[in-house]
Amino acid sequence: MANIKEIARLANVSVSTVSRVLNHHPYVSEEKRKLVQQVMKDLDYTPNRTAIDLIRGKTHTIGVILPYSDHPCFDKIVNGITKAAFQHEYATTLLSTNYNPAIEIKYLELLRTKKIDGLIITSRANHWDSILAYQEYGPIIACEDTGDIDVPCAFNDRKAAYAESFRYLKSRGHENIAFTCVREADRSPSTADKAAAYKAVCGRLEDRHMLSGCNDMNDGELAAEHFYMSGRVPTAIYANSDEVAAGIHLFAKKNNWDVEIIGEGNTSISRVLGFPSLDLNLEQLGIAAFSLFLQDEPADIKIQHKFKKKA
Repeated sequence: MANIKEIARLANVSVSTVSRVLNHHPYVSEEKRKLVQQVMKDLDYTPNRTAIDLIRGKTHTIGVILPYSDHPCFDKIVNGITKAAFQHEYATTLLSTNYNPAIEIKYLELLRTKKIDGLIITSRANHWDSILAYQEYGPIIACEDTGDIDVPCAFNDRKAAYAESFRYLKSRGHENIAFTCVREADRSPSTADKAAAYKAVCGRLEDRHMLSGCNDMNDGELAAEHFYMSGRVPTAIYANSDEVAAGIHLFAKKNNWDVEIIGEGNTSISRVLGFPSLDLNLEQLGIAAFSLFLQDEPADIKIQHKFKKKA
């Protein structure tokens, strides 16, 4: 099998020149570059990318930590990241955790061992105390408002966004409002923001007003059944995704339940079924997160939400 010494001999150049060509170094004459490339082609030489990455100290790969690989919310963020990464010739590696803290730490170790150049965390399982130590090995970007914590972030003002949704329902005369979420408020910054917005707009938040563990349409149906069979049936529900909202819509239709629903994501589902949906502009958030990875100085980027009312 050919190696760079043989390529250098056949091209009548130094080994360092071949190395520069392999690493796209600018200080190589065009004549020598073409000669080396022709010899590599004649020998059907394929460079060892891992070895080159070690020499460069870069992999041109960024890791994306996300809880699920099949959730519309995270799909949009990932779409934004991959679009921006492609434009800058970076590959993306998706690292699903299912909110398992140990698995998340294993992915952070990829940064320490230089297998990736940086990490974008779309949603985390660990406290920041466990994550911050890994910053010395490469950039870590958050897709949430990190506040006083020194981590660059692209984020929505989720509390304001959720409050707008709850105010919309209040303006339509609803007093008994419920909402769904993925995780409990003590484990999820997003749910904590939603709970705070609920209290600010609707007043006291009781256990009967919220239900966690909702990810997809089937969960939406189960959530709707849960609320419908409760002692005080809500007249409006804020769902944490359009898929969950669709499940609630399906159950309500089967049971002739007159309940107003708000979804999240502004997907085709909300437009087809005709319910309002909160759009957090998550693809733009993903693009912004990748731009922070490229920056030398830490920064925060706030992405504006849009609330799509029923036509």
